[in-house]
Amino acid sequence: MEKTKIFIGYLIYLPIAISLTYYVSRTLFKNGKIFMIDIFNGKEEIALATNKLFEVGFYLLNIGWALLILKIDAYHFQNSYQNLVEVLSFKIGGFSIYLGFMLFINLFLFFRGRKRSNRAATMIK
Repeated sequence: MEKTKIFIGYLIYLPIAISLTYYVSRTLFKNGKIFMIDIFNGKEEIALATNKLFEVGFYLLNIGWALLILKIDAYHFQNSYQNLVEVLSFKIGGFSIYLGFMLFINLFLFFRGRKRSNRAATMIK
């Protein structure tokens, strides 16, 4: 019975982690296009290509991390649904905090790139 509950935990955790990653990524990189176009001084083709590469990297890092922390240790797992909910809330909550951190790192990189681009543009003029 214990292994069945752990498997149920995996069936709940994975779709949530992947859905959260998808939502954050789509939101970030849909809106990040504007920053990339500005950073690359209106060169839309290279800006969109760079944005897409960042998006793929974001998916790889975050889905990779979600899979890396997937394990529900049977040693610490007590055979109850209450424990399953607690373990899942800890994992999903931790992963959500991690995703938020990654979102802010990407925003920082966008703003930093924009600042450098603007500085370079004023030096050329």
